[in-house]
Amino acid sequence: MNKIKRNKIIIPLDVPSTKRKEYQNNYLKITHNSGRLMLFAGDQKIEHLNDDFYGKGIDDSDADPEHLFKIASQSKIGVFATQLGLISRYGMDYKNIPYLIKLNGKTNLVKKNQDDPVSKQFVEIEDIIFLKKHNRLNILGVGYTIYLGSEYEAEMLVEAAKIIHDAHQEALVVVLWVYPRGKAIKVEKDAHLIAGATGVASCLGADFVKVIYPDLKGKPSHQAIKEVIQSAGRTKVIFSGGKSVSSKEFLKRLNYQLEFGAMGSATGRNIHQKELKEAIKFCKAIYDLVVERKEIKQVLKKF
Repeated sequence: MNKIKRNKIIIPLDVPSTKRKEYQNNYLKITHNSGRLMLFAGDQKIEHLNDDFYGKGIDDSDADPEHLFKIASQSKIGVFATQLGLISRYGMDYKNIPYLIKLNGKTNLVKKNQDDPVSKQFVEIEDIIFLKKHNRLNILGVGYTIYLGSEYEAEMLVEAAKIIHDAHQEALVVVLWVYPRGKAIKVEKDAHLIAGATGVASCLGADFVKVIYPDLKGKPSHQAIKEVIQSAGRTKVIFSGGKSVSSKEFLKRLNYQLEFGAMGSATGRNIHQKELKEAIKFCKAIYDLVVERKEIKQVLKKF
């Protein structure tokens, strides 16, 4: 693994001079000195309700929210993303986990044909800093979702801009989830549109942006990935893990993304729907690909 040097980290100008070293430390911690982010997503208990945590093909242990924390505490990950409330219920037993606080969320109950999606901020940055300082939690960053194309996008854009500024003031790394979604959007996975989404994240000042893996006429394309990544500029792109697939299929797709410039991964159900030992094993495989950049053949041997 080629480690990123501290002086090569681009520090946003909205990070105060007194916080620059702390920002560098958080950035190095969150990427394990690689500049690439392995994000374990545990925010779906709001987003997908219980659909991702109970049912056919899902290990019984996933019904308990603590399963997420057990995985995050025993696995090689960059950061565990979940809501502040869930951390306040379990964080006292899992202080070693590197956390990223997901600041907004919505359920999947209201469908697109009923209303455009909107997801508003739950807590302020100052609430996160309070929890971090008074409980000695390893909080390294924050995350926020924007639905571009929604009639409510202006509200979310304003919230995101303020969150990024306030988070950088406290040396926190920021990941934006940016999804084109709503009645105005015809094809959510259109590569050109997703490239527009990463460009928006760059304009807002995000450190990383998480987007849906693009399609080009129904087929993945390295050209599509290239456009998406170029549009982001200095904001690094990671792709969502998507629906549950076989471990080999997931890892091959992730390696393809990394080869063409993706700077990490964001994975939820493909990890936590497994029983604990298998989830830890799969995290190690993703970590080996993303952070260590081991050869795909070497990683697949374990599966």
